Amino acid sequence: MRLLRTMAIVAAVIAGVTISVIAALHFQGTEKTPSVSSTPVSATLPATPQTYLGVYVPGTPDSYAGVPAFTSTTGVRPDVLTYYSGWQEPFRAGFADAAARQGAVPLVQIDPGNVSLAAIASGQYDRYLGAYAAAVRSYRLPVILSFGHEMNGYWQLWGYRHASPADFVAAWRHIVTLFRTLGAGNVTWLWTVNIIEERGGIPSPAPWWPGSAYVTWVGIDGYYTKSSMTFATLFGPTIVTVRTLTSDPIMIAETGVAPAAGQPGRIADLFDGIRTYGLLGFMWFDAIGKQDWRLTSPAAAAALRHGATAYHRPGP
Repeated sequence: MRLLRTMAIVAAVIAGVTISVIAALHFQGTEKTPSVSSTPVSATLPATPQTYLGVYVPGTPDSYAGVPAFTSTTGVRPDVLTYYSGWQEPFRAGFADAAARQGAVPLVQIDPGNVSLAAIASGQYDRYLGAYAAAVRSYRLPVILSFGHEMNGYWQLWGYRHASPADFVAAWRHIVTLFRTLGAGNVTWLWTVNIIEERGGIPSPAPWWPGSAYVTWVGIDGYYTKSSMTFATLFGPTIVTVRTLTSDPIMIAETGVAPAAGQPGRIADLFDGIRTYGLLGFMWFDAIGKQDWRLTSPAAAAALRHGATAYHRPGP
């Protein structure tokens, strides 16, 4: 009996060492090898069409003040809150907690800046990513993460004409694999692309596709700049292209309407498009970018409020 007990202990030790060695080999080249979590978490968001209406407001994640201000203006309580995160910036758990208290999910756009995608893929930033994964795992509630958004756009340092699509795919797969290995199963992975504009030099995102095994949802960014634009002309071609790659759920991850485009009418068209194409929802960019995308009139705010009321109560 003592011999059997001794053999069992030795076998357990060998198994533990084997797991540690495998993990270390998988993440070799890091400054500090992340430890494999013994208590992984899992949290899945529903993928029901016409479910999500989110927003980005300036000041997040440092301040939450813009979120209730948006609700006060529009009468809409967003259920997803976007913020943009620079490389080496930690997960903002305080902001995520504030969002959760209001029934919202954080959507973090993690951008690598001018960091080498090949270096990310080879594990040189695993200490940072491992700490990020641990923080997300400790949060336990659902988190939507996107890496290197709009990679098919020429304006992104990690994107078209600046970095190899193969390096992007390798970096994306490495990040997802690392998070999963470290037990952060509460992440919804959002692969976010820009709308295709061949004449404007924005190609199909197909070369950057990492595969459905590494993606939960697809995000598409696009803006109404003219009153003649419709959801079908703005987003339709990109949705068709994405559907040749995957059947994963799609959401509009970033959108807005320029005041000159007629915000009330285009906002109604946005809701109609989400319904027609069976998408998850959209994230409104309520800030100044290349244009002033903020809701600038009571009529525009009313259009968002009216659309949201019907949107969360879909009918036949």
